[in-house]
Amino acid sequence: MAKQIQAIRGMNDILPEQTGRWQQLERVMRELLAGYGYSEIRMPIVEQTDLFKRSIGEVTDIVEKEMYTFADRNGDSLTLRPEGTASCVRAGNEHGLLYNQTRRMWYMGPMFRHERPQKGRYRQFHQVGVEAFGLAGPDIDAELILMTARLWKQLGLNDYLTLELNSLASNSARANYREALTAYLREHEALLDEDSVRRLESNPLRILDSKNPALAEMLAAAPKLSEYWDDESREHFAGLCARLDAAGIQYVHNERLVRGLDYYNRTVFEWVTDSLGAQGTVCAGGRYDGLVEQLGGKATPAVGFAMGIERLVLMLEQLESFKIPRAVDIYLAAVGEVAELPAMALAERIRDDLPELRVMLHCGGGKFAKQLKKADQSGAEIALILGADEVAAEQITVKHLRLDKAQESLAYAELVAVLRTLIAE
Repeated sequence: MAKQIQAIRGMNDILPEQTGRWQQLERVMRELLAGYGYSEIRMPIVEQTDLFKRSIGEVTDIVEKEMYTFADRNGDSLTLRPEGTASCVRAGNEHGLLYNQTRRMWYMGPMFRHERPQKGRYRQFHQVGVEAFGLAGPDIDAELILMTARLWKQLGLNDYLTLELNSLASNSARANYREALTAYLREHEALLDEDSVRRLESNPLRILDSKNPALAEMLAAAPKLSEYWDDESREHFAGLCARLDAAGIQYVHNERLVRGLDYYNRTVFEWVTDSLGAQGTVCAGGRYDGLVEQLGGKATPAVGFAMGIERLVLMLEQLESFKIPRAVDIYLAAVGEVAELPAMALAERIRDDLPELRVMLHCGGGKFAKQLKKADQSGAEIALILGADEVAAEQITVKHLRLDKAQESLAYAELVAVLRTLIAE
């Protein structure tokens, strides 16, 4: 027997028993984004490697260690996208969507990073990303956060997520802070772990985000970025906080929140949870006012966020806070050859008249008991039974599979009335 081929480690199948929750989550997201006036954009999953080196930063963990990069047959260096913002900006620049315009866009799909797989962290993972271009004020930052807060309410997760907020200020203010932080860290270099020593020259702000408990006390005493904010950044952050306060959104000002990508400036935020163990960030984003110009466009303010679908699905499964629609509402059993063609016609008629209902027609024949067992396994609320007697009487037998109700035979018009009650439930 040939050796069985298995999926690549960290790249998981999403099975039919799981996709119902995914589809429902995606539907809620699509409706929410449409309600805020955001339009969908779809980008390729493979881009030129230079796009991510220029946007994310060559000394970030993603570019140094995690990207899936390969040479194609022409010798060009290509990369499976590790995140969506750079691709969205590239598409906006390429198609003239951004200059002197405001754009609100979103996308959904797989991303790829070669990380050590663990609960909530995979090598192929899925994100929803939301980006807004051409708006410089704190009002659009607040809108994005309010949008995510509304999503948590709709999903029943608002009691399990905490908003952390910070400002990375302007590039010049951050450069001054970086100098002060580097000097402080050099004084305590003996305490730094291997990762932090490596980042000391390339990206010292990332050391603030270290999860190493041995560094906690030393980092708590480090200079604070807020002490180096310029006046415009201070005013922008105050405007954002005022809007969140007015909307009743609670948040924590986390001075050590820096995010892992080089393109961020001013607002950065994360929604975090303690329900997922080490992988506690469910949604994160911020402002990236220099990225459009950095990737060849005209200077354009921009802000956005991304959320991990796998992590949201994990939370929904653990908390059981999200109702999943039935995979099948009605199972139609055809008993005997004489009923097979009328049953198929009946299934199509119900789909025409009641398109909200999910109808599964039994195929493959078999005894009545076997068909009823299949009907029960499908999860349907109702089994419709057509046999020789029903065909002759032009009626359909209705059997309730989840409720203790008597079986009854109905004409089609009566059946439609019964099925409408199913839709209303």
